[in-house]
Amino acid sequence: MHEFSIVDSLLHLAEEHAAKHNAKKVTKLEIKIGVLSGVEPELLKTAFETFKEGTICEDAEFIMNIQPVIIKCKECGFEGKLNKDEYLCPKCNSGNLKIIDGEDMYLMSLELEE
Repeated sequence: MHEFSIVDSLLHLAEEHAAKHNAKKVTKLEIKIGVLSGVEPELLKTAFETFKEGTICEDAEFIMNIQPVIIKCKECGFEGKLNKDEYLCPKCNSGNLKIIDGEDMYLMSLELEE
């Protein structure tokens, strides 16, 4: 379960930012998770709640924004969200697509308290 190592990295990153800004705690941690990132949101939330105890993030609100798959069709130029697991352009039915978003996970913001 790689969600535990992801949480470990998030906690270390939060601690680094808090130290850099002389903050005593993190009150909110917001991430964006792409549906193709390979990260299971519920497992990540459980791991965060488990491992935040005793850290600078102990009282932090954990917000996850799930990013759908955004594509650009190389045939007709359509750009938008795919609503299903079928990787065909919803406009022209082409499979010649470029994935623009939805594959990664990002730390979007931290709220710190001095």
